[in-house]
Amino acid sequence: MSELCNGPGRAEEQGWSRRDVPRFVIGCEEDEQDMGQMDAGMKKETFREEDMEDEDENESPSERQIVVGICSMMKKSKSKPMTQILERLCKFDYIDVVIFPEEVILEEPVEKWPVCDCLISFHSKGFPLDKAVEYAKLRNPLLINDLNMQYFIQDRREVYRILQEEGIDLPRYGVLNRDPDNPEECNLVEGDDHVEVNGEVFPKPFVEKPVCAEDHNVYIYYPTSAGGGSQRLFRKIGSRSSVYSPESSVRQTGSYIYEEFMPTDGTDVKVYTVGPDYAHAEARKSPALDGKVERDSEGKEIRYPVMLTAMEKLVARKVCLAFKQTVCGFDLLRANGHSYVCDVNGFSFVKNSMKYYDDCAKVLGNMVMRELAPQLHIPWSIPMEAEDIPIVPTTSGTMMELRCVIAIIRHGDRTPKQKMKMEVRHPLFFDLFKKYEGYKKGKLKLKKPKQLQEVLDIARLLLVELGQHMDCEIEEKKSKLEQLKTVLEMYGHFSGINRKVQLTYLRNGQPKASSEEEDCKKDGPSLLLVLKWGGELTPAGRVQAEELGRAFRCMYPGGQGDYAGFPGCGLLRLHSTYRHDLKIYASDEGRVQMTAAAFAKGLLALEGELTPILVQMVKSANMNGLLDSDSDSLTDCQQKVKARLHEIMQKDQEFTQEDYQKLAPTGSPSLVNSMKVIENPVKTCDKVYALIQSLTSQIRKRLEDPKSSDLQLYHSETLELMLQRWSKLERDFRMKNGRYDISKIPDIYDCIKYDTQHNASLNLEDTLELFRLSRALADIVIPQEYGINKVEKLDIAQAYCVPLMRKIQLDLQRTHEDEAVNKLHPLYSRGVMSPGRHVRTRLYFTSESHVHSLLSMFRYGGLLNEEKDQQWKQAMDYLSAVTELNYMTQIVIMLYEDNDKDPSSEERFHVELHFSPGVKGCEDEENVPLGFGFRPASSEGSLEDLSQDQTNEALFVSEPINFQRKSPMIRSRKPTRTESCSEPNPPSDEVVQQAVFSLSLVWIAGFEGCSMVPSIYPLETLHNLLSLKQVEEFLRKVCESCEAQGKAMRSRSAH
Repeated sequence: MSELCNGPGRAEEQGWSRRDVPRFVIGCEEDEQDMGQMDAGMKKETFREEDMEDEDENESPSERQIVVGICSMMKKSKSKPMTQILERLCKFDYIDVVIFPEEVILEEPVEKWPVCDCLISFHSKGFPLDKAVEYAKLRNPLLINDLNMQYFIQDRREVYRILQEEGIDLPRYGVLNRDPDNPEECNLVEGDDHVEVNGEVFPKPFVEKPVCAEDHNVYIYYPTSAGGGSQRLFRKIGSRSSVYSPESSVRQTGSYIYEEFMPTDGTDVKVYTVGPDYAHAEARKSPALDGKVERDSEGKEIRYPVMLTAMEKLVARKVCLAFKQTVCGFDLLRANGHSYVCDVNGFSFVKNSMKYYDDCAKVLGNMVMRELAPQLHIPWSIPMEAEDIPIVPTTSGTMMELRCVIAIIRHGDRTPKQKMKMEVRHPLFFDLFKKYEGYKKGKLKLKKPKQLQEVLDIARLLLVELGQHMDCEIEEKKSKLEQLKTVLEMYGHFSGINRKVQLTYLRNGQPKASSEEEDCKKDGPSLLLVLKWGGELTPAGRVQAEELGRAFRCMYPGGQGDYAGFPGCGLLRLHSTYRHDLKIYASDEGRVQMTAAAFAKGLLALEGELTPILVQMVKSANMNGLLDSDSDSLTDCQQKVKARLHEIMQKDQEFTQEDYQKLAPTGSPSLVNSMKVIENPVKTCDKVYALIQSLTSQIRKRLEDPKSSDLQLYHSETLELMLQRWSKLERDFRMKNGRYDISKIPDIYDCIKYDTQHNASLNLEDTLELFRLSRALADIVIPQEYGINKVEKLDIAQAYCVPLMRKIQLDLQRTHEDEAVNKLHPLYSRGVMSPGRHVRTRLYFTSESHVHSLLSMFRYGGLLNEEKDQQWKQAMDYLSAVTELNYMTQIVIMLYEDNDKDPSSEERFHVELHFSPGVKGCEDEENVPLGFGFRPASSEGSLEDLSQDQTNEALFVSEPINFQRKSPMIRSRKPTRTESCSEPNPPSDEVVQQAVFSLSLVWIAGFEGCSMVPSIYPLETLHNLLSLKQVEEFLRKVCESCEAQGKAMRSRSAH
């Protein structure tokens, strides 16, 4: 049996103050009997109804105690939070606490349960809720949590119904009720990438929740475009709360709620109410992200208190009142600028928060006294206390505070992109075009598994129909159809974004035969079918992105040294305490999205598969051309530029001075050097063509050798597929008229770069010479396709990246506005450096075209005058010497705030521009251009001055190379004082400088295909003394100029 706290005077007789001893004892098991014999002289009593009634009669009104009964399963009653709160509750002079023993609850009739004035009772596994309801009817105590409503909380359908009735936002959902005896008879239709529940469609990703709230086996299903499969959530077991499964089909038995998945950037918010006017909120890593529970040194799950917005506080009040649960926990999803309730847990306490224990006991005690003190004639009034004033420390001295990081990053290493075009006229293709509403825009993109399967079915059917016809025209079509069939049958399934088919309506058929499309001309409409495949992110690309994400942590205050550092510092601390406003955007290409997910994994120290990270952390930004561009829809300017390039590169003579002026009017050293290597473009193309022929011949011989016919190349490619790649380039590069198709040069360089890096073990002859020559050609063709002179470069760049520049402009503007971002509650800021700091990070992952274009805008758009600004001139010289914007190229904008400057002063905000050309090439380059390091001290010394004698430096220099870590981020700059703290013996300048040239490739042990993973060039500072006003005016001018041009063009077309 349990023991009641002693009445007034009993403890004092033994010389103890009432506030020294908690006046309750938990019902104890046999091995805890001594708890009842406390030195305070607490007298053991049994709880029988008549005893309590006798005691009531003998007490005078002033001695009457309010008895608070705790009726729950022992595991809950004995929990640390309950014990902490009840100890504090007993410090109220007129409150005693009695805990109902579990054996009494389970075995005794309610008439024999202890009598109380106020009841705290809640359901958990094994608890007899019916008996508790019966007891409440018998004794009529003040109920802290309504008991009848707890039946509803056990059924998710009822929870959602109540939430809807109260007007509380929740994810769009549908209920699937199944008859256990006839599970097949239900309103569920399952598709490849969606389910239809009662006629309502839920595209993946969606969530599947059992209707029983006690069942925690919640599944999240991912779309095939993100890799498919599902994340299976469960009650925490050790350090895991979920696991990824390749299973993509929904469960076939049981009743479920299906709801749309809300992208929360990988964080859940748990809210705990104590009455309608108090709510404590904590953030934790979402169990759906990687399934690993973050724990501290004591093994407790890491959670951080966060501040609720005014709207969220209103939601907490509504939930508390609607479910009549004073003490109530519920889950909030913060997504797309709104907050949604996705679960109501009922009675729930915060763990490991002394402040919450104090607050909870105070609120509950005051509530009990307010309700019962007048009835029992107890003299008591609510004490008035001063409010806590949140004092947030600010930065001091002249140190600048990092406010915003914007990075535009090219995707990682990929397989070669391949493309095949064919003109089709068969009615089946027109039927498919009509089915997916291609006539609306005149073109259609097919990427979903079901759509690609339909194209494959048509190809198979037509090949059967063609049969043995040997007609030339049909044979040509047959070879194209066979290639279409072969590519669509690759991998055996349509998982992920690795193939797509585009159909474009041609009113009068193909205007003329191209190098790839040599079918006989026919009259009437046709469809141009473009099949694209390859271009997948390789394992090496994933490693590059993940390692770059890890290295990016060093951009944030306290992030130097060992990445995961000490717990009070750096990006991880910043992010987990909700002071990091992070958004990651990616174009809709699979390689770009997977790069973004791998980067996020490294940046935030996540674990597990990329699919859950992709779905939750990466936002698809294919709206308004932000990061996507239709490469097949070239601007007029770009078409003219390509035609001029084609003309210049077709001259069978050595480049003249006039050619240098035509092809490299900006005098770029990288272009001039490449032209010197090429000398005669046609002769060089002849050499390249001969080398490709030699290569395909060598691959054919390998295929004929039984020992190597089944040889597996990198990333599961076969020799046969490799031969198909090169044979197609051989056919397409040299046209029937003997001229060369210059547009194929990037593809040739792409392929030889891939094979030189990943398939070097084949030891094919002359690959390095093919690499050298194709690279020289590509170094001219690729950058000049984006404009030859400055005017063209700007014109083409605007067509690609003005939407992105508008977004950057918005990011910088919003940073210094007061937003409802997630903020750390100041009362919990101990141990957190500068809790007032909120850093906005915006990461944009895209393809080569956007990176080229954005760099052109900064270089030629008038940001600064080279003649007047020496630092900018040096930066422009450095960029002119960069030959290639390789995988993982980065353009980084960082915004700092000097809190000592007047808010209206131009010197208040300070912008820096940084750049890295991405991963290193396949061979060491002795002539690699060197910049001036990352955040170097300026000639005026201002940056150096800012960082003097600051222990919590916001200004830092990139991390020195750590040879043991094998990071691809090779840093060549002198470390700052902060780095020296965590890296006791940093390498000397000379050693690090040598490392830049000697370690171009880093070995990753156990890596798929034993491939070498190229290192990444460090960030170089282009400018570190820009004012925010300068940058904003530049962005505004560029965007307005583009709008004016657009209006002029629309006006001309209207006339």
